[in-house]
Amino acid sequence: MKILVTGHAGFIGFHTVKRLLERGDSVVGFDNVNDYYETDIKEARLKLLEQQSVEARGEYSSIRANLANQQAVAQCFDEHRFDRVIHLAAQAGVRYSLENPLSYVESNLIGFTNILEACRYAEIAHLTYASTSSVYGANTLMPFSEHKGANHPLQFYAATKKANEMMAHSYSHLFGLPTTGLRFFTVYGPWGRPDMALFKFTKSILADEPIQVFNYGRHTRDFTYVDDIVEGIIRASDNIATPAHEWNSDRPDPATSNAPFRLFNIGNNDPVSIGVYIEAIEKALGKKAIKELLPLQPGDVLDTYADSGELEKMVGYKPSTPVLKGITNFIEWYRDYYLLKKFSPTNTADFLSEPSGLVK
Repeated sequence: MKILVTGHAGFIGFHTVKRLLERGDSVVGFDNVNDYYETDIKEARLKLLEQQSVEARGEYSSIRANLANQQAVAQCFDEHRFDRVIHLAAQAGVRYSLENPLSYVESNLIGFTNILEACRYAEIAHLTYASTSSVYGANTLMPFSEHKGANHPLQFYAATKKANEMMAHSYSHLFGLPTTGLRFFTVYGPWGRPDMALFKFTKSILADEPIQVFNYGRHTRDFTYVDDIVEGIIRASDNIATPAHEWNSDRPDPATSNAPFRLFNIGNNDPVSIGVYIEAIEKALGKKAIKELLPLQPGDVLDTYADSGELEKMVGYKPSTPVLKGITNFIEWYRDYYLLKKFSPTNTADFLSEPSGLVK
């Protein structure tokens, strides 16, 4: 197939394009390569995709433009005929949305509107797009289910992603555009974002600098390895959304519709406390962290926990990578990328054999 992937210079987008090229799809990437975080790692991801595309069976091309530029998006769809669109571009970051909300309006609302309009007129067979577990906000009933309401986001970032879900539903209803929204749960792994906890903790521990541990390390996250996320994205994209014929307007299910619309969680279904997560990083590095314990930050939620049963039922896949394995993979990559030498932790086998909430 020929697939448009937006945000292909980003963490998840890069891994998604890499996997699609490996299986023989042709891919057009669309990214403005902004400087929300260091662009060096984005350029390195793009270079790797270019190198991989030389041996790939499918074709690969890259467009540098802003999704908020309607003309640039329209030109992309005029020049290419896509079988699928996977929309992963967004302004990410929970805390940054408190400082610069207008960047979220441009990227997450205007940019997404341009994608919806382009998909509508191009009659795209299926639009799959990234949402976030942050939409659950003030909800505390665990595990989080797509079939329960998510109407109380705690930060503007989450509010824009919730808006994306509603915008997608309107296009599914009005124009018959099949859409699937994917609520990602705390994604981590090699080539990750430098503003995420695993990246920042690893960098600080290696530099003997203190790490900031919010809520005194007591909150939990359903950490999900990037390869599991990508597998879920591609399987969901391949499985085109259809109307739920049992949908009842008297008792509306928020995850489905009588239009070709649906929502899935993609999470590991195994929450881990931040304190235990840090211990796993320390073990993989063979080095203790200096911790600066701080209260919960504005906009943060206490816990996340994904019910991934709907994804498993619909596309036959459930994330399962143990956190310790994923962290070890990240640190091997980190040392190789930044220190130019391969890291082979001597105690990995011992960790994997230890009884722990980290290993299933």
